[in-house]
Amino acid sequence: MAEEDMIMARQRDLNRLHVIQKVLEGIIKQVEAAQILSLSGRQVRRIVKRIRREGDRGIIHRSRGKPSKRRIASKIKEKVMKLYRVHYKGFGPTLASEKLLERDRVRISDETLRRWLIEAGDWKKSRKRRKHRQWRERKHHVGEMVQMDGSHHAWFEDRSEPCVLMSYVDDANGGVFGRFYGYEGTIPAMDSMKRYIQKNGLPLKIYLDKHSTYKSTAKPTIEEELNDEGPLSEFERALKELGIEVAHAHSPQAKGRIERLFRTLQDRLIKEMRLRGISSIEEGNRFLEEYLVVYNKRFSVQPKEKEDFHRPLPRGINLDAILCIKTERTLRNDFTVAHNRKLYQVEDAIRASKVMVQDRIDGSMVMTYKDRALRFREITQRPVREKPLSVIPKTIKPTPPSATHPWRSFKFGKHRYERARPIESQP
Repeated sequence: MAEEDMIMARQRDLNRLHVIQKVLEGIIKQVEAAQILSLSGRQVRRIVKRIRREGDRGIIHRSRGKPSKRRIASKIKEKVMKLYRVHYKGFGPTLASEKLLERDRVRISDETLRRWLIEAGDWKKSRKRRKHRQWRERKHHVGEMVQMDGSHHAWFEDRSEPCVLMSYVDDANGGVFGRFYGYEGTIPAMDSMKRYIQKNGLPLKIYLDKHSTYKSTAKPTIEEELNDEGPLSEFERALKELGIEVAHAHSPQAKGRIERLFRTLQDRLIKEMRLRGISSIEEGNRFLEEYLVVYNKRFSVQPKEKEDFHRPLPRGINLDAILCIKTERTLRNDFTVAHNRKLYQVEDAIRASKVMVQDRIDGSMVMTYKDRALRFREITQRPVREKPLSVIPKTIKPTPPSATHPWRSFKFGKHRYERARPIESQP
């Protein structure tokens, strides 16, 4: 009997009951109760009638404890959980709900799926304490500043070796461009930059970290110190020739936009490639071309200003001649040049002591003098030197100088010996 008399009420119900009791006792009017409870007068009158008829139990809503008529059927829940555990294990609730709609035609909200996964123990809430950092406003124009970096990660999981995703994100609208490479170095950086320029144009500014590819670690020369300049890496030199300003971040947090992009892609992109069975850099690059179009349509934002600051590539500019590794080499008297442990014969007659060797993105090599391409060929066979016969050197006993030799004199002597005494005649 005691359990039947118990009323399971919430704190809001108890507050309402307290005010309605004042109305029933005649202490306050129904209009005042409506103002206190932020309810309409009609609703207060209905609550008062129900409490008079049913007692304190009437304060509880009639649908309390009853299943909702809009609830999702248990069969759908079982189907969703089965699909998640078979195909989308490890996916976040948001991405999993997108894939369920896209691939399986099952519409379920991410919050509902999150609740189901947490109840089943397939997902856990995680909250990380963050350091306070000041928010920086986005640039106003597309192409005004582009953040660039490479992410070393197991992008193809255990289906292939880890590789690097070279990515570009526009600071104004968050548009993304990217490409996979085997390593993060000068050639991959130049190749990705060439593809970015061909697609979008020349940006005004590139924001990089201090990786040795992007910032030289060499000591400045005397000439550079006099000109108040620092040594440039090959990538910096190429960007300077293209008229692109370079800025280096002092910490990863300073270029947080591209760091957050990598965190997102390491979750979403990896799982998209897992569903498609992509296991090589070539397949990954083909998939990126179509994936980033959809990604940018969904996640890019509207820039503050509509004008695009990307500049078209000027006519007559050869990107391959700029985005390459340039090395100055000595031209020997026999018109040969040594480069990368190989010997090359220059076939053009020029009056020069130095030539410029360009190692280009496509693996080819060009040799120039005053921006003029030279004809050359590799010397594949070189004459083999015969080993000299082993000769036993004769032991020569040094002969000391005479006592009257100038070497011993005070004037010429290296060690300033005393003047030599006259040699006494021997008997």
